Amino acid sequence: MRTLDELDVEGKRVLVRVDFNVPLDADSGRITDDTRIRAALGTLVELREKGARLLLAAHLGRPKGREDKLSLRPAADRLSELLGAEVVLADSLDDVPDGDVVMLENVRFEAGETGNDSWLARRYAELADVYVNDAFGAAHRAHASTEAVAHLLPSAAGRLLEREVATLRRILEAPERPLVAVVGGAKVTDKIGVLEAFLQRADRILIGGAMCFPFFKAQGHGVGASLCEDEGLEPARRVLAAGGEKLRLPTDLLAGRELSAQTETRALDGVAVPDGWMGLDIGRRTAAGFAEVIGDAGTVFWNGPMGAFELEPFAAGTRTVAVAVAESDAVTVVGGGDSAAALAAFGLADRVSHLSTGGGASLELIEGKTLPGVEALA
Repeated sequence: MRTLDELDVEGKRVLVRVDFNVPLDADSGRITDDTRIRAALGTLVELREKGARLLLAAHLGRPKGREDKLSLRPAADRLSELLGAEVVLADSLDDVPDGDVVMLENVRFEAGETGNDSWLARRYAELADVYVNDAFGAAHRAHASTEAVAHLLPSAAGRLLEREVATLRRILEAPERPLVAVVGGAKVTDKIGVLEAFLQRADRILIGGAMCFPFFKAQGHGVGASLCEDEGLEPARRVLAAGGEKLRLPTDLLAGRELSAQTETRALDGVAVPDGWMGLDIGRRTAAGFAEVIGDAGTVFWNGPMGAFELEPFAAGTRTVAVAVAESDAVTVVGGGDSAAALAAFGLADRVSHLSTGGGASLELIEGKTLPGVEALA
């Protein structure tokens, strides 16, 4: 993968694909978490110091045509504050000003973007001299601004993309041992590729979150009203059969009557969930055991919460895991998404070795899949 060290950018306009797909407050339209914008600053500052003029491309949400609520105006304004330089937002590809820092409007407003349209890629390429992809969170998509355009200009990875790929590949190829994978979230089917990859590489696999319940059901336990995808049963059986002693499931749970902060709760000394109850967090005994395994690790990869952490009655399991990861002396890598949100909620985001900006991309890389936005830079 080519890097910035291989590009001559002095006096040139550089098209930089960044990941500014940031959360916005539904009422005010203000950015509620600017982590992804901050993560791009290293590359943007370096390019400007080398004499480049910047043309930024990014997406926000999944618009169907042009939607004002998904304009990149908030991102442009926030980047202006962080860079200490005016960021001009170009409303149309037909009218792109020749400024020092210009941002194209949401590329997903363009009809051919998600279809990796070659004509649209040529339009992007005509606006710049060089291309840099620093949007790891979009690198698993073959879109016009992430894949097709990379073949039309001298191109390379930005520092964020370079660091993300190197860190995640190191987990697969040369981790400090023991390698502990902590995998949570809602669905086994979303994470089966990751689980199968870690069955080959990890020393311990800790499973939490609602994705536990297909495993429990496959073992013959009642799951009550818990979220349990039937299509996850067969993958769960495969992982159970292959996992042996390296696989560790919860041994106790915290249940609630419904998914609400005000619901009645019940600590279960076991994993069988009674009818009318939902398993919404791992139990204290499980959380303590997971923390002990994490504390002895050489490398930790964590993706997915241990329960409904956004509701305080069910946050304890995820909080215990997050604190254990933050306090570990291991190389700690958190794979974006809800895990990153949990670290931020608990004030621990700056206490891990690497916090990925791309949940889906990080999982696909761990699974061994090809990321089109990365392969285009080879």
